[in-house]
Amino acid sequence: MHHAQFTGVSRRRVLGTAAGLAVAAAALPAATAVAADAAPTAARWRRHVARVTITRDDWGVAHVLGESDADAVFGMMYAQAEDDFNRVETNYLVALGRLAEAEGESAVWQDLRQRLYLDHEELKKAHARCPAWLRALTQAWADGLNYYLATHPEVRPRVIRRFEPWMPLSFSEGSIGGDIESVPLSRLEAFYSGRALPMTDEERGLTFREPTGSNGMAIAPSHTRDGHALLLINPHTSFFFRAEQHVTSRQGLNAYGAATWGQFFIYQGFNADTGWMHTSSGVDNIDNFAETVVTGDDGRHRYRYGDELRPVTTKQVTLSVRTEDGGQEERRFTTYATHHGPIVREEDGKWIACALMNKPVDALKQSYLRTRTRDYDEYIGIAELKANSSNNTLFADSRGDIAFLMPQFMPKRDDRFDYLKTVDGSDPATDWNGLHSLASMPQVVNPKNGWAFNTNNWPWTAAGDDSPDAADYPRYFDRFGENPRGPQAIRVLSARKDFTPRTLIDAAFDPYLTAFARLIPGLVAAWDALPPGSARKKRLSAPIALLRDWDTRWSAESTAMSVAVFWGEDLWAMTARAAADAGLSGWDYMADRATDTQRLDALGTAVARLERDFGSQEVPWGDINRYQRNDGAIVQEFSDDKPSVPVPFASSRWGSLASFGARSYPGTKRYYGTSGNSFVAVVEFGPRVRAWAVTAGGVSGHPESPHFADQVERYASGELRRVYFHPDELTGHVERRYRPGD
Repeated sequence: MHHAQFTGVSRRRVLGTAAGLAVAAAALPAATAVAADAAPTAARWRRHVARVTITRDDWGVAHVLGESDADAVFGMMYAQAEDDFNRVETNYLVALGRLAEAEGESAVWQDLRQRLYLDHEELKKAHARCPAWLRALTQAWADGLNYYLATHPEVRPRVIRRFEPWMPLSFSEGSIGGDIESVPLSRLEAFYSGRALPMTDEERGLTFREPTGSNGMAIAPSHTRDGHALLLINPHTSFFFRAEQHVTSRQGLNAYGAATWGQFFIYQGFNADTGWMHTSSGVDNIDNFAETVVTGDDGRHRYRYGDELRPVTTKQVTLSVRTEDGGQEERRFTTYATHHGPIVREEDGKWIACALMNKPVDALKQSYLRTRTRDYDEYIGIAELKANSSNNTLFADSRGDIAFLMPQFMPKRDDRFDYLKTVDGSDPATDWNGLHSLASMPQVVNPKNGWAFNTNNWPWTAAGDDSPDAADYPRYFDRFGENPRGPQAIRVLSARKDFTPRTLIDAAFDPYLTAFARLIPGLVAAWDALPPGSARKKRLSAPIALLRDWDTRWSAESTAMSVAVFWGEDLWAMTARAAADAGLSGWDYMADRATDTQRLDALGTAVARLERDFGSQEVPWGDINRYQRNDGAIVQEFSDDKPSVPVPFASSRWGSLASFGARSYPGTKRYYGTSGNSFVAVVEFGPRVRAWAVTAGGVSGHPESPHFADQVERYASGELRRVYFHPDELTGHVERRYRPGD
């Protein structure tokens, strides 16, 4: 059902007729449609509307059919706006560096960071040079969103009242966090404001923060019961970050999966022949260069580069900032850059330039074109654009090929230098030297072991014994190392050679927690070593007994799980700074260097928290760990007094493949999830592709919609629903079929 049918809000209904579209265009405010452009705009809308059909299935998923790819993009964006226009607009406020226009002073430095790399005028020029096929898609993208606003006058954008075709170049990759987010805002503000500001604990990695990333698994026909390749798509993102859609055209587009709000390509998904799952990568392709800057008598800045003094590039950036009274004021900045990149901070008297990928046109091409590939060779051909910088890929196709690929944007560098640290920008030897060829990077294609995976860990175990060897590659190919999900993935993938879609789903929700299996024996040993009869030994005897007998598997009923999570969080907080100082992961430090006193102190704190907040040491995990969504806001507010649903799985921090990042909030004792498993799918590439999926909560961002929360129980239990990919599979499952604006 179309959400506007039950919002209780009246809206103008503009049908797909020439007269109706002309009326819509004429009625638009000046900020939405320039009068001179009204007639051609209406004509484009009319053509698209006549050539687009949107079918909503009984889960509310939009199946968009267009005559051309551009028609499909028009319908895709219209459907996204129906489901959650706020998220579409907000993503572009962030990408364009215009968030302060809506949120005021708090977003100024985030906007400035964005605008250091993305100049609106340069993007417009780049868009004008795009090939005609891409400009047709970007125009359809803008038309779909603008048509939605024209036909829904009750929807009030916060800032963007007219979307322009060049804007998708600002947001072209689809990752949950762009490369630019690696630049610490506190240091950026300190440099450009001239104020001394310390880095935050979060920027230093000292706060207990839910890991972000994803799981991907590809299984070859040799390791499946029916001889068909399988793919697990399991992104771990903030909830409701992507739309689930099926987008088809009579020109051959036929892609299903998760599209990041506001983008016109399926980011993680599949078509009839190929499937692609992206996981956040640990490659190091973002580098910091320390520039030696000399200021002349004329006030101009130059930087040393070998024997040269080169001029520092300056650029004026003007931001609009919302004021407390709702108006706008301008903030102007003079920004600096070298050939390495924009200056983002100062460190030990040196200006630090940050180099990262900035290929918006190629990135948009690659993101879209890969959704139309028919086999591995075509997929890798599109990857030659080398405009994916942040994501590994797990791939499978109907021919039985599987692969693990690393990001294709990988600068070649001199491995004598440690690029995980800031390098000397005055030394030409530290410069990037072109890009790696795809063949020169770690990858796995059709491994003998029959599977490949990534859990945001290093690539050196991606295919078990058939994995790339770290000794064969520069060290900048990994900065993440291993994490507890890696061994768990190997465990479930090695367990059988007869995978089916059902058993792959079971593997994705396997409850074993590798981190606790490693950590708890040290805690139990510390308790065993306490003197007999000591007060501490007596006080902690009950929780130790729970943990000693626990099988280290999550479940909603487990009381040991509650003790373990509270203990693990407290021990992490206690040891985080020491782990960072030692250059170790939190897991390695807790397992190998935490003292017995720290382990026992953390358990004492955990038990006290359980007793204080829940009245007992033995609280079922499902009573604590909950899913709740009270409204469509991007930043949720939670309440223990409102309905919620128990979720048995846990944070990926503890090795859970099924991830649920939850914590308590002001005024709550229970934990509420905001990230982790979001869109989950399993795809089987037989003679006729089949798939099963679940979306966190539901596909609609409107609380009044029946699809706001209709998937919650399935989400919590890991019971994926059948995907209606083929037209005949929709029979009996159609809720509504309509044209945009109807």
